[in-house]
Amino acid sequence: VAGLGNYGLRGTRHSVGMAVLDRLARQLAVAEGWRADRRCCADVALAAARGLELVLLKPRRFMNLNGLSVASAAEIYNLRPEDIYLVHDDLDKALGKVAIKLGGSARGHNGVQSCISALNSNEMTRLRVGIGRP
Repeated sequence: VAGLGNYGLRGTRHSVGMAVLDRLARQLAVAEGWRADRRCCADVALAAARGLELVLLKPRRFMNLNGLSVASAAEIYNLRPEDIYLVHDDLDKALGKVAIKLGGSARGHNGVQSCISALNSNEMTRLRVGIGRP
């Protein structure tokens, strides 16, 4: 599960993917387990939920390069694109509304496009979190 955002701009609506992962880590009782992984240039926490092993990932790059971290982590943890969930902001959704999208285009989102390009696939599931338009 990758929370897309701008690592240096945490706390902004554009980095809501990372905030969602922070919340998920707390709910899975692994919030103290975040560690910097230089191999994929990201903060990583490992968790288990309902019999699944999860890799939580917060790239330490700007949004338009998040895909490099996601692709590196996929290689390290032997994950296929269809195993990956991307959590990202969506300007076209009202603040706080969420939707799940299975594959498809990036719809103009640079972080998602970066992941599609780096993984050579658009098969990732996306959790789109509404941030509204300014």
